[in-house]
Amino acid sequence: MAKFDVMDMSGKKVSTIELSDAIFGIEPNERVMHAAVVNFLANQRQGTQSTKTRSEVSGGGAKPWRQKGTGRARQGSIRSPQWTHGGIALGPKPRDYSYTLNKKVKRLAMFSALSAKAASGDLVIVDKFDVTEFKTKTVVNMLTAVGATGKSLIVAPEVDQKLVKSAANIAGVKTAVATAMNVYDVINARKLVINVDAAKKLEEVFA
Repeated sequence: MAKFDVMDMSGKKVSTIELSDAIFGIEPNERVMHAAVVNFLANQRQGTQSTKTRSEVSGGGAKPWRQKGTGRARQGSIRSPQWTHGGIALGPKPRDYSYTLNKKVKRLAMFSALSAKAASGDLVIVDKFDVTEFKTKTVVNMLTAVGATGKSLIVAPEVDQKLVKSAANIAGVKTAVATAMNVYDVINARKLVINVDAAKKLEEVFA
């Protein structure tokens, strides 16, 4: 089991913690992480885009001119795709883009993402998030002290409204619950800030 330093909210080292190598110490699988990210982004798509075909555009009931003898190309409707204001050929229609990944693949992707953060030194462990009031400055000072400025993902063991709302106005900072993280947010963040209880929660969930 690998050892990691634990800091308090002021950035001082207060202890160390041992975390499971099966979650935080595996060889990251880039192919699986890519599959998880593509799956997450696909599942976010609303799929509501729509266009009208020639049968759905109003008008165009009469043949524009007779079939032969005019010297012009034959036309059957002024709502054909080649006409201005005509229908759209092969345009998008509402559809569901979502799909599911195998559970083992999703677990491996999460382990790979967490291990990649740990290996690169971008995993920051804090003893506890002591946010007693709705105040953005408290979270900003903590992130600055622990060296997690910029894009960061703060992971707590459970929903803490004071922490969530205090971090909501900080550009590039997101919050998540240990049991409901996704691989995309972990990879997209420059620093992963997690407290001791959340780390233990992850080990319990993925044990």
